[in-house]
Amino acid sequence: MRLAGPLRIVVLVVSVGVTWIVVSILLGGPGSGFPRIQQLFTSPESSVTAAPRARKYKCGLPQPCPEEHLAFRVVSGAANVIGPKICLEDKMLMSSVKDNVGRGLNIALVNAGPLPPDTGVSGELIEARAFDMWAGDVNDLLKFIRPLHEGTLVFVASYDDPATKMNEETRKLFSELGSRNAKELAFRDSWVFVGAKGVQNKSPFEQHVKNSKHSNKYEGWPEALEMEGCIPRRSTAS
Repeated sequence: MRLAGPLRIVVLVVSVGVTWIVVSILLGGPGSGFPRIQQLFTSPESSVTAAPRARKYKCGLPQPCPEEHLAFRVVSGAANVIGPKICLEDKMLMSSVKDNVGRGLNIALVNAGPLPPDTGVSGELIEARAFDMWAGDVNDLLKFIRPLHEGTLVFVASYDDPATKMNEETRKLFSELGSRNAKELAFRDSWVFVGAKGVQNKSPFEQHVKNSKHSNKYEGWPEALEMEGCIPRRSTAS
């Protein structure tokens, strides 16, 4: 009976000692090879530093344009399913979301020249329209591109069929805007182009893929085209 008191004290001391050792191990005390408790609840993903995302600039370009240049991206339609897109200076000029694209040629006219004070900024949209080149009237397109003013930028993105209704005058007008491929554009070709009224040389901004059953990406249509770049603003000296 006399040993009951001392025995209880020994048991209490042992219990406290064992508890301290277990807690020390779990918390990663000195000399412990076990991870800390908080590490047991840390996901591998949260412990890895996320790679920095690549910065995107206007219209999604990987690099900013130089001063006095306009950033653009033109994407042709994919087959007859996904509509084209025309972006300028981070503003979407034409797209399926804006509900202003259609089968044929999708064209946005832009003022690229210097404007008088307090009248806006260079690069503003003049007009954007879609022209059906399968069942539409080519005269509507001719009336749209004949009276262009000097320096007007012309953005073009094909969708489905860009050429069935094209005539000699239409091809000539696009060639005068700087196109190399307008003369050979054919049924269901993919075409993206940026030209300007009054250019002296051929535009560096043009891509063209022929419709060919041997190389088409989609059944009956070639691959969609995507073109981006920086267009210099028209000089005030011009």
